[in-house]
Amino acid sequence: MSIRFTARARRGIVALTVAAGLAVGVAGCGGGGDDKKPEASASASKNGGSDPSTQEGTDELLAELKGEDGLILQIASAQRDSGGFVTVSGELKNDGDKAARVSVRTAGDETEIIRHGSSLGGATLVDSATKKRYYVLRDTDGRPLTTTGMPRIDAGASIPVFMQFPAPPTSTSEVTFQLPTFASATITISG
Repeated sequence: MSIRFTARARRGIVALTVAAGLAVGVAGCGGGGDDKKPEASASASKNGGSDPSTQEGTDELLAELKGEDGLILQIASAQRDSGGFVTVSGELKNDGDKAARVSVRTAGDETEIIRHGSSLGGATLVDSATKKRYYVLRDTDGRPLTTTGMPRIDAGASIPVFMQFPAPPTSTSEVTFQLPTFASATITISG
């Protein structure tokens, strides 16, 4: 059910995205949750192709971020779109030996996002060059433009995920991706 919502939101959001991108005030980087990251470090991965579930038929990942309870976020793409936003997509994989749920902390701490249930609404992109932090976009009802309502993930299983952000300036190609309960990583924006 949430996948249908996100597909619909993605199609109709271009004009709203531009407006929301301007309204979402991007705050300067300064603290803001960096001290709550797990100790595991992110590792950029360019694996040889043993994972057939990587999106869009490519075996190359931008980053692999370790989280709690054996969860791993594999970022396959960070695509700049013509509507003035960046879509980060990939898979959330359970590398543990038992079923796991995504922590409610991944939704962040903004009341507007939390009231819409579980999501990846706490994700941010940090542009070190301009010292700006970009937050997940929202629709007119305050729902984050991310994968929502994530199910329990069985051991060894994965689910596709996405998050949309206002686009940094076109001169910015590398940003730091952050998501509560996961390590952070530098990713490259394409497009």
